Amino acid sequence: METHGAGIQRLFVLAFCVAGIWSAYIYQGVLQETLSTKRFGEVGRRFEHLAFLNLAQNVLGLIWSFIMIKLWCRSSSGDTGGGAPWWTYWSAGITNTIGPAMGIEALKYISYPAQVLAKSSKMIPVMLMGTLVYGIRYNFAEYLCTLLVAGGVSMFALLKTSSKTISKLAHPNAPLGYGLCFLNLAFDGFTNATQDSINARYPKTSAWDIMFGMNLWGTLYNMIYMFGWPRGTGYEAVRFCKEQPEAAWDILLYCLCGAVGQNFIFLTISRFGSLANTTITTTRKFVSIVVSSLLSGNPLSTKQWGCVVMVFSGLSYQIYLKWRKLQKLKKRKSM
Repeated sequence: METHGAGIQRLFVLAFCVAGIWSAYIYQGVLQETLSTKRFGEVGRRFEHLAFLNLAQNVLGLIWSFIMIKLWCRSSSGDTGGGAPWWTYWSAGITNTIGPAMGIEALKYISYPAQVLAKSSKMIPVMLMGTLVYGIRYNFAEYLCTLLVAGGVSMFALLKTSSKTISKLAHPNAPLGYGLCFLNLAFDGFTNATQDSINARYPKTSAWDIMFGMNLWGTLYNMIYMFGWPRGTGYEAVRFCKEQPEAAWDILLYCLCGAVGQNFIFLTISRFGSLANTTITTTRKFVSIVVSSLLSGNPLSTKQWGCVVMVFSGLSYQIYLKWRKLQKLKKRKSM
Protein backbone atom coordinates (compact mmCIF):
# COMPACT_ATOMS: atom_id res chain seq x y z
CA MET A 1 0.00 0.00 0.00
CA GLU A 2 2.85 2.34 0.79
CA THR A 3 4.41 1.66 -2.63
CA HIS A 4 1.07 2.28 -4.35
CA GLY A 5 0.65 5.53 -2.40
CA ALA A 6 4.18 6.64 -3.28
CA GLY A 7 3.47 5.90 -6.95
CA ILE A 8 0.30 8.03 -6.91
CA GLN A 9 2.17 10.85 -5.17
CA ARG A 10 4.96 10.67 -7.78
CA LEU A 11 2.37 10.75 -10.58
CA PHE A 12 0.71 13.77 -8.98
CA VAL A 13 4.05 15.62 -8.75
CA LEU A 14 4.78 14.80 -12.42
CA ALA A 15 1.35 16.12 -13.48
CA PHE A 16 2.01 19.25 -11.38
CA CYS A 17 5.36 19.77 -13.18
CA VAL A 18 3.79 19.28 -16.62
CA ALA A 19 1.00 21.76 -15.80
CA GLY A 20 3.52 24.27 -14.41
CA ILE A 21 5.92 24.13 -17.38
CA TRP A 22 3.16 24.15 -19.99
CA SER A 23 1.14 26.99 -18.45
CA ALA A 24 4.19 29.18 -17.70
CA TYR A 25 5.94 28.85 -21.07
CA ILE A 26 2.85 28.71 -23.29
CA TYR A 27 1.57 31.92 -21.71
CA GLN A 28 5.05 33.44 -21.96
CA GLY A 29 5.03 32.61 -25.67
CA VAL A 30 1.67 34.35 -26.09
CA LEU A 31 3.06 37.43 -24.30
CA GLN A 32 6.25 37.37 -26.37
CA GLU A 33 4.23 37.27 -29.57
CA THR A 34 1.93 40.02 -28.31
CA LEU A 35 4.86 42.32 -27.50
CA SER A 36 6.44 41.72 -30.92
CA THR A 37 3.30 42.21 -33.04
CA LYS A 38 0.83 44.38 -31.08
CA ARG A 39 0.38 48.10 -31.65
CA PHE A 40 -0.03 49.99 -28.36
CA GLY A 41 -1.92 53.21 -27.64
CA GLU A 42 -4.08 55.41 -29.83
CA VAL A 43 -1.22 56.07 -32.25
CA GLY A 44 -0.59 52.32 -32.65
CA ARG A 45 3.12 52.25 -31.75
CA ARG A 46 5.10 49.02 -31.73
CA PHE A 47 7.38 47.98 -28.87
CA GLU A 48 10.61 47.92 -30.92
CA HIS A 49 13.04 47.23 -28.06
CA LEU A 50 12.56 43.46 -27.74
CA ALA A 51 16.08 43.02 -26.32
CA PHE A 52 14.76 44.80 -23.21
CA LEU A 53 12.75 41.62 -22.44
CA ASN A 54 16.06 39.83 -21.88
CA LEU A 55 17.25 42.43 -19.38
CA ALA A 56 13.94 42.36 -17.49
CA GLN A 57 14.04 38.53 -17.43
CA ASN A 58 17.62 38.54 -16.12
CA VAL A 59 16.86 41.06 -13.35
CA LEU A 60 13.83 39.12 -12.13
CA GLY A 61 15.73 35.80 -12.40
CA LEU A 62 18.59 37.30 -10.38
CA ILE A 63 16.26 38.49 -7.60
CA TRP A 64 14.30 35.22 -7.62
CA SER A 65 17.41 33.00 -7.41
CA PHE A 66 18.91 35.18 -4.64
CA ILE A 67 15.72 34.75 -2.58
CA MET A 68 15.74 30.99 -3.21
CA ILE A 69 19.41 30.73 -2.13
CA LYS A 70 18.68 32.62 1.10
CA LEU A 71 15.56 30.58 1.83
CA TRP A 72 16.72 27.08 0.88
CA CYS A 73 20.47 27.00 0.40
CA ARG A 74 21.33 29.20 3.42
CA SER A 75 24.58 30.25 1.73
CA SER A 76 25.75 30.88 -1.82
CA SER A 77 28.13 28.68 -3.81
CA GLY A 78 31.05 30.99 -3.03
CA ASP A 79 30.70 30.14 0.68
CA THR A 80 30.20 26.38 0.38
CA GLY A 81 33.16 24.15 -0.38
CA GLY A 82 32.96 22.64 -3.85
CA GLY A 83 30.45 25.15 -5.25
CA ALA A 84 31.26 27.14 -8.39
CA PRO A 85 32.43 30.75 -7.73
CA TRP A 86 30.16 33.38 -9.27
CA TRP A 87 32.83 34.59 -11.73
CA THR A 88 33.01 31.17 -13.48
CA TYR A 89 29.67 31.87 -15.17
CA TRP A 90 30.83 34.96 -17.09
CA SER A 91 31.08 33.35 -20.56
CA ALA A 92 27.99 31.13 -20.21
CA GLY A 93 26.03 34.04 -18.73
CA ILE A 94 26.86 36.32 -21.65
CA THR A 95 26.16 33.74 -24.40
CA ASN A 96 22.98 32.77 -22.54
CA THR A 97 21.72 36.34 -22.92
CA ILE A 98 22.97 36.96 -26.48
CA GLY A 99 21.39 33.74 -27.79
CA PRO A 100 17.83 34.29 -26.50
CA ALA A 101 18.05 37.98 -27.49
CA MET A 102 18.60 36.87 -31.09
CA GLY A 103 15.64 34.49 -30.81
CA ILE A 104 13.43 37.34 -29.55
CA GLU A 105 14.68 39.72 -32.27
CA ALA A 106 13.80 37.07 -34.88
CA LEU A 107 10.11 37.74 -34.11
CA LYS A 108 10.42 41.03 -35.98
CA TYR A 109 11.12 39.07 -39.16
CA ILE A 110 9.30 35.69 -38.87
CA SER A 111 6.15 34.45 -37.15
CA TYR A 112 6.12 32.90 -33.68
CA PRO A 113 5.34 29.35 -34.97
CA ALA A 114 8.27 29.63 -37.40
CA GLN A 115 10.56 30.79 -34.57
CA VAL A 116 9.50 27.92 -32.28
CA LEU A 117 9.98 25.38 -35.08
CA ALA A 118 13.44 26.72 -35.99
CA LYS A 119 14.55 26.69 -32.33
CA SER A 120 13.32 23.09 -32.00
CA SER A 121 16.10 21.94 -34.34
CA LYS A 122 18.83 22.16 -31.68
CA MET A 123 20.02 18.62 -32.46
CA ILE A 124 21.25 19.69 -35.93
CA PRO A 125 24.14 21.97 -34.78
CA VAL A 126 24.89 19.54 -31.91
CA MET A 127 25.31 16.58 -34.30
CA LEU A 128 27.13 18.72 -36.86
CA MET A 129 29.65 19.94 -34.27
CA GLY A 130 29.96 16.42 -32.84
CA THR A 131 30.80 14.97 -36.26
CA LEU A 132 33.09 17.73 -37.54
CA VAL A 133 34.92 18.70 -34.33
CA TYR A 134 34.91 15.55 -32.18
CA GLY A 135 34.58 12.84 -34.85
CA ILE A 136 31.53 11.29 -33.17
CA ARG A 137 29.69 8.66 -35.22
CA TYR A 138 25.92 8.49 -34.99
CA ASN A 139 23.65 5.55 -35.87
CA PHE A 140 20.98 5.45 -38.59
CA ALA A 141 18.10 6.20 -36.18
CA GLU A 142 19.82 9.38 -34.94
CA TYR A 143 20.43 10.55 -38.52
CA LEU A 144 16.76 9.81 -39.32
CA CYS A 145 15.63 12.05 -36.43
CA THR A 146 17.87 14.86 -37.67
CA LEU A 147 16.64 14.41 -41.26
CA LEU A 148 13.00 14.66 -40.17
CA VAL A 149 13.67 17.82 -38.12
CA ALA A 150 15.91 19.50 -40.71
CA GLY A 151 13.55 18.58 -43.55
CA GLY A 152 10.49 19.83 -41.67
CA VAL A 153 12.07 23.17 -40.74
CA SER A 154 13.47 23.69 -44.27
CA MET A 155 10.14 22.92 -45.95
CA PHE A 156 8.28 25.17 -43.49
CA ALA A 157 10.70 28.01 -44.28
CA LEU A 158 10.22 27.56 -48.03
CA LEU A 159 6.41 27.51 -47.88
CA LYS A 160 4.61 30.81 -48.30
CA THR A 161 3.44 32.47 -45.06
CA SER A 162 -0.10 33.85 -45.01
CA SER A 163 -0.48 37.57 -45.79
CA LYS A 164 -2.36 38.01 -42.48
CA THR A 165 0.68 36.78 -40.53
CA ILE A 166 3.16 38.85 -42.59
CA SER A 167 1.12 42.03 -42.02
CA LYS A 168 1.66 41.65 -38.25
CA LEU A 169 5.46 41.47 -38.47
CA ALA A 170 7.51 44.62 -37.91
CA HIS A 171 10.04 43.92 -40.71
CA PRO A 172 9.21 40.68 -42.62
CA ASN A 173 12.50 39.03 -43.66
CA ALA A 174 12.51 35.21 -43.48
CA PRO A 175 16.26 34.60 -44.18
CA LEU A 176 17.28 37.07 -41.46
CA GLY A 177 14.72 35.69 -39.00
CA TYR A 178 15.79 32.06 -39.48
CA GLY A 179 19.46 33.11 -39.42
CA LEU A 180 18.96 34.74 -36.00
CA CYS A 181 17.23 31.57 -34.72
CA PHE A 182 20.12 29.34 -35.78
CA LEU A 183 22.64 31.75 -34.23
CA ASN A 184 20.51 31.49 -31.07
CA LEU A 185 20.96 27.69 -31.21
CA ALA A 186 24.72 28.01 -31.71
CA PHE A 187 25.04 30.24 -28.62
CA ASP A 188 22.79 27.86 -26.66
CA GLY A 189 25.12 24.98 -27.58
CA PHE A 190 28.11 26.86 -26.15
CA THR A 191 26.11 27.80 -23.02
CA ASN A 192 25.07 24.18 -22.36
CA ALA A 193 28.61 22.88 -22.92
CA THR A 194 30.05 25.50 -20.53
CA GLN A 195 27.43 24.73 -17.87
CA ASP A 196 28.24 21.01 -18.12
CA SER A 197 31.93 21.82 -17.71
CA ILE A 198 31.24 23.97 -14.60
CA ASN A 199 29.02 21.23 -13.09
CA ALA A 200 31.76 18.64 -13.67
CA ARG A 201 34.38 20.84 -11.95
CA TYR A 202 32.11 21.94 -9.09
CA PRO A 203 29.66 19.06 -8.42
CA LYS A 204 28.27 20.62 -5.22
CA THR A 205 26.83 23.64 -7.04
CA SER A 206 23.05 23.94 -6.61
CA ALA A 207 20.55 24.78 -9.36
CA TRP A 208 19.82 28.13 -7.66
CA ASP A 209 23.53 29.02 -7.68
CA ILE A 210 23.65 28.31 -11.43
CA MET A 211 20.56 30.45 -11.97
CA PHE A 212 22.06 33.26 -9.87
CA GLY A 213 25.44 33.19 -11.66
CA MET A 214 23.88 33.09 -15.14
CA ASN A 215 21.43 35.91 -14.44
CA LEU A 216 24.08 38.06 -12.71
CA TRP A 217 26.30 38.16 -15.81
CA GLY A 218 23.26 38.44 -18.08
CA THR A 219 22.07 41.48 -16.12
CA LEU A 220 25.51 43.17 -16.26
CA TYR A 221 25.85 42.55 -20.00
CA ASN A 222 22.30 43.73 -20.80
CA MET A 223 22.63 46.85 -18.62
CA ILE A 224 25.72 47.88 -20.60
CA TYR A 225 24.09 46.95 -23.93
CA MET A 226 20.75 48.68 -23.23
CA PHE A 227 21.92 51.77 -21.31
CA GLY A 228 25.52 52.23 -22.44
CA TRP A 229 26.88 54.69 -25.00
CA PRO A 230 26.23 55.14 -27.95
CA ARG A 231 22.90 53.24 -28.22
CA GLY A 232 21.08 53.80 -24.94
CA THR A 233 17.89 52.14 -26.25
CA GLY A 234 17.04 51.04 -22.71
CA TYR A 235 15.96 54.60 -21.90
CA GLU A 236 13.56 54.52 -24.85
CA ALA A 237 12.17 51.16 -23.67
CA VAL A 238 11.59 52.52 -20.15
CA ARG A 239 9.93 55.65 -21.59
CA PHE A 240 7.67 53.47 -23.76
CA CYS A 241 6.64 51.41 -20.70
CA LYS A 242 5.82 54.60 -18.77
CA GLU A 243 3.67 55.88 -21.65
CA GLN A 244 2.07 52.47 -22.29
CA PRO A 245 1.43 50.73 -18.93
CA GLU A 246 -0.17 47.82 -20.81
CA ALA A 247 3.20 46.98 -22.36
CA ALA A 248 4.93 47.26 -18.96
CA TRP A 249 2.38 44.85 -17.44
CA ASP A 250 2.93 42.36 -20.30
CA ILE A 251 6.72 42.54 -19.72
CA LEU A 252 6.30 41.90 -15.98
CA LEU A 253 4.04 38.89 -16.65
CA TYR A 254 6.52 37.64 -19.28
CA CYS A 255 9.35 37.71 -16.70
CA LEU A 256 7.24 36.06 -13.98
CA CYS A 257 6.33 33.26 -16.38
CA GLY A 258 10.04 32.69 -17.09
CA ALA A 259 10.92 32.57 -13.37
CA VAL A 260 8.04 30.20 -12.54
CA GLY A 261 8.88 28.03 -15.56
CA GLN A 262 12.53 27.71 -14.45
CA ASN A 263 11.35 26.60 -11.00
CA PHE A 264 9.27 23.81 -12.51
CA ILE A 265 12.12 22.76 -14.80
CA PHE A 266 14.50 22.47 -11.82
CA LEU A 267 11.85 20.48 -9.91
CA THR A 268 11.31 18.14 -12.89
CA ILE A 269 15.02 17.50 -13.43
CA SER A 270 15.64 16.86 -9.71
CA ARG A 271 12.65 14.47 -9.33
CA PHE A 272 12.37 12.78 -12.73
CA GLY A 273 15.60 13.46 -14.65
CA SER A 274 16.52 15.42 -17.79
CA LEU A 275 14.75 13.00 -20.17
CA ALA A 276 11.35 13.68 -18.58
CA ASN A 277 12.09 17.41 -18.73
CA THR A 278 13.04 17.18 -22.44
CA THR A 279 9.80 15.33 -23.18
CA ILE A 280 7.66 17.91 -21.36
CA THR A 281 9.38 20.94 -22.95
CA THR A 282 9.26 19.39 -26.45
CA THR A 283 5.52 18.70 -26.27
CA ARG A 284 5.08 22.21 -24.85
CA LYS A 285 6.61 23.68 -28.02
CA PHE A 286 4.11 21.81 -30.17
CA VAL A 287 1.20 23.03 -28.02
CA SER A 288 2.62 26.59 -28.22
CA ILE A 289 2.37 26.48 -32.03
CA VAL A 290 -1.22 25.21 -31.82
CA VAL A 291 -2.16 27.93 -29.28
CA SER A 292 -0.48 30.64 -31.38
CA SER A 293 -2.33 29.49 -34.48
CA LEU A 294 -5.71 29.43 -32.71
CA LEU A 295 -5.49 32.50 -30.44
CA SER A 296 -3.04 34.89 -32.07
CA GLY A 297 -4.32 34.71 -35.63
CA ASN A 298 -1.29 33.05 -37.24
CA PRO A 299 -3.05 30.63 -39.61
CA LEU A 300 -0.92 27.75 -40.91
CA SER A 301 -1.62 25.98 -44.18
CA THR A 302 -2.14 22.20 -44.38
CA LYS A 303 1.39 21.81 -45.78
CA GLN A 304 2.85 23.86 -42.93
CA TRP A 305 1.05 21.68 -40.38
CA GLY A 306 2.59 18.70 -42.17
CA CYS A 307 6.04 20.23 -41.58
CA VAL A 308 5.22 20.82 -37.89
CA VAL A 309 4.19 17.16 -37.50
CA MET A 310 7.36 16.09 -39.34
CA VAL A 311 9.60 18.07 -36.96
CA PHE A 312 7.91 16.84 -33.80
CA SER A 313 7.89 13.24 -35.07
CA GLY A 314 11.68 13.50 -35.32
CA LEU A 315 11.93 15.03 -31.84
CA SER A 316 9.59 12.39 -30.35
CA TYR A 317 11.62 9.58 -31.93
CA GLN A 318 14.80 11.11 -30.49
CA ILE A 319 13.23 11.14 -27.01
CA TYR A 320 12.25 7.47 -27.46
CA LEU A 321 15.84 6.57 -28.45
CA LYS A 322 17.17 8.33 -25.34
CA TRP A 323 14.64 6.49 -23.17
CA ARG A 324 15.63 3.13 -24.69
CA LYS A 325 19.31 3.87 -24.12
CA LEU A 326 18.57 4.80 -20.49
CA GLN A 327 16.64 1.55 -19.96
CA LYS A 328 19.54 -0.51 -21.31
CA LEU A 329 21.94 1.34 -19.00
CA LYS A 330 19.71 0.62 -15.98
CA LYS A 331 19.57 -3.10 -16.94
CA ARG A 332 23.36 -3.34 -17.09
CA LYS A 333 23.71 -1.69 -13.68
CA SER A 334 21.16 -4.05 -12.09
CA MET A 335 22.90 -7.17 -13.47
